[in-house]
Amino acid sequence: MLRRIGAGASIGLGLGFPAAAVGIGWFYSSVLLDTTQQPVFPERVLAVDGSTITLKRSRLAAQPGLWGLRWPEGLAVMGRILETDRKRVVRERVGGDLPPVGTATVLDTGPYDPDPAARGLPFADVEVKTELGPCPAWHVPGGDTWVVMVHGRGGSRREALRVLPALSGLDLSVLAITYRNDEDAPPSPDGRYHLGDTEWADVEAAVRFARANGAARVVLFAWSMGGAVTAAFLDRSAEADAVAAVVWDAPLVDWRATLRQQARNRRLPPGLTPLATSITSRRIKIDFDRFDLIRSPPAVRPPTLLIHTTDDTAVPVAPSRALAAAAPALRWPMRYVEVPGIEHTAAWNLDPEAYEREVTAFLSGVLN
Repeated sequence: MLRRIGAGASIGLGLGFPAAAVGIGWFYSSVLLDTTQQPVFPERVLAVDGSTITLKRSRLAAQPGLWGLRWPEGLAVMGRILETDRKRVVRERVGGDLPPVGTATVLDTGPYDPDPAARGLPFADVEVKTELGPCPAWHVPGGDTWVVMVHGRGGSRREALRVLPALSGLDLSVLAITYRNDEDAPPSPDGRYHLGDTEWADVEAAVRFARANGAARVVLFAWSMGGAVTAAFLDRSAEADAVAAVVWDAPLVDWRATLRQQARNRRLPPGLTPLATSITSRRIKIDFDRFDLIRSPPAVRPPTLLIHTTDDTAVPVAPSRALAAAAPALRWPMRYVEVPGIEHTAAWNLDPEAYEREVTAFLSGVLN
């Protein structure tokens, strides 16, 4: 990636610095909007036995908690860190497949595959009719309060599998959805992500599906960019009044702040971040001001549980803190829970029991 940027910059500098800046801004905008990026497998398996997996040490390999370890042909489940030094991390193997030594892998917050049956729950494959075509979803049956679960950018409905048993234990029906540009779902007309600005319509279709199938009220449960998607739904949809509660995990509540963080991750010079943001706005016709939830809170603001981790390098924690602080003035009932020492959307992975206690206590208090 750095070589590509450098080459583009040298060509652009020959034409003048503005051309180079626009080229780099366009490149980063394209990365953000690309729906076809291939998975990356940065972690290396050094040794395996029946009860342990040893990985080459990295910051992510040394994350505490319960994790999936994914590679193209399989998924292992890893638990506690048993040993660590400067070169390796030895973790408890909890279950799943055995990765071959030397395999390139990636830590995955989703340690379960492939569907709710992996969590011991009955479910049905259903289709939600959207304006672009049918979007597949899983329906786990329960009572007449339905939880619509919305994953983040580049994610999948497997995100929901972690917390399904806790929700099912409250006698909630669950609808784990897909939306445009997901695998098996229709592509957007231009083939790009629209960062919540159009995806919210697929959540609206899911809420209509739930209500047509017996939902008296709805809970929205979303991760990462799913926060932006569901916030747009709460602001724009005629169905928003059906929402009785919201759970947001590491939500994207300020796109500009997130783009600044992503630019730092990719070593984009700080002065070029506003340009890349402007290019993105023009390419997909998004108004980023509408996605700053302090400046522009949604029209409907149900009781909300907001969970964010302090070590999140993908979606910064500061906007969530600021939104929670501003919530009383915005007349937005909100409980904020901050979890230290873990990465993006990994609060459940760090301590599943504590996470599920927070979620179930919040929902029980709001819904009963």
